[in-house]
Amino acid sequence: MTKVLIIDDDIELSSLFKDYLSQDGFVVDLIGRGEEGLNMVLSGIYQLIILDIMLPDLKGTEILMRIRMKSQIPVLMFTAKGDDVDRIIGLESGADDYVPKPCTPRELAARIRSILRRIHPVDSGIDNPPLMAGPLKLWQEKRKATWFDKDLELTGTEFNLLTTLASNYGRLVSKNELSEKNLGRPLARFDRSIDVHMSSIRQKLGVQPDGRSYIQTIRGLGYQLVKE
Repeated sequence: MTKVLIIDDDIELSSLFKDYLSQDGFVVDLIGRGEEGLNMVLSGIYQLIILDIMLPDLKGTEILMRIRMKSQIPVLMFTAKGDDVDRIIGLESGADDYVPKPCTPRELAARIRSILRRIHPVDSGIDNPPLMAGPLKLWQEKRKATWFDKDLELTGTEFNLLTTLASNYGRLVSKNELSEKNLGRPLARFDRSIDVHMSSIRQKLGVQPDGRSYIQTIRGLGYQLVKE
């Protein structure tokens, strides 16, 4: 069974989510303080973390950055409804996705399942060769990536986005397609989630000898992984 940890000091709301998610087949633990929550995350017993951006002792973004130093566990971040700054900061800190509060338990459960489907695809049991795109190699069953034969540390969402670009090597992929395939939802107006994830991937890939990015932006249209 999938174990989920909710780190949020709103105990009443968290308990409501726990009751619903438990009935939906998840095992859920709650913690209201960030430092304790961080230790629980790093215990390795959870498959997904739900993290509030505002906590009494540590900011959610600080916790997330410390998680990302040691783990690529999927993290869904609670942000204030309508607060674009919180969303962007959360994604830049390494969140796989966000959900604005208040949200319904049903919406939260759907978002969790969407993340888990993307992060943990069904294993066919076949050791397939890697998807290759220039210096990039992606082993989809192992969720492993290398760049110029060096391991590439990616969040689950970053891995999926890069897989989509590699599958369309040298071709434009629209932002809406990237959002639907990798975030599980159509691109909403003013939603910068894809842009923030792409910015993080760019930093990890570095630049070409001439200073250009390996991922090209076609303004207003989408992105492409540049062919050498």
